[in-house]
Amino acid sequence: MATSDQKFVLYGYFRSSATWRVRIALAWKGIKYEYKPINLVKGEQKTEAHMALNSFKQVPVLVLPDGTVLVQSTAILEYLEEAYPENPLLPKDLVQRAVTRSILSEIACDMQPLQNTKVTFYVSNDADKRTEWANYWLTNGFDALEKHLAKTAGSYCVGDQVTFADCCLVPMAYNGFRYKVDMNAYPNIIRVLDNLEKLDAFKAAHAHAQSDCLPELVGKSMKDQ
Repeated sequence: MATSDQKFVLYGYFRSSATWRVRIALAWKGIKYEYKPINLVKGEQKTEAHMALNSFKQVPVLVLPDGTVLVQSTAILEYLEEAYPENPLLPKDLVQRAVTRSILSEIACDMQPLQNTKVTFYVSNDADKRTEWANYWLTNGFDALEKHLAKTAGSYCVGDQVTFADCCLVPMAYNGFRYKVDMNAYPNIIRVLDNLEKLDAFKAAHAHAQSDCLPELVGKSMKDQ
């Protein structure tokens, strides 16, 4: 089993939803790591050096202390949960574990891909049109997620334990505010989000607390972009 004093290296981008999920999990489990920013807007994910780590030209990439390279945020979350069982991010109950993974998939597989950088820039070079596209698909996803959380949420997405689902919710809510979604229409999401934002691990993992955050966003809340 890995130990918490080993040094990992995380390649990511401050606004990347997938990277953000991993940052939350690392912080929640108290795992130290070195952060190496990859600027997706400038295309740094397309360099030969990065493609040697991830041929899909994506972040995050987590390099383990022994040099093993892990890609895909959900796979990384599962690795961290198994290697660091303390401060669990999956419930013990099998049904609740399945519920957690279903919410994770709804966000990470159904919602996020439609409004990530490579998709929106393919849709249009016009910022307003990219926002319109992202707003449409995010609203569609949040409409469904709000109804799901009405059945599953306590203080957090799945009852009163922080889980993978919460790791995914926070960066997706950030995108909601960024792309002008009316987030006030989702009281369950906002209630859970408000609870999560009070937690130290979530504060440390916030996009606006990262070294590569745009200067004008440093220290601001996700609601103030």
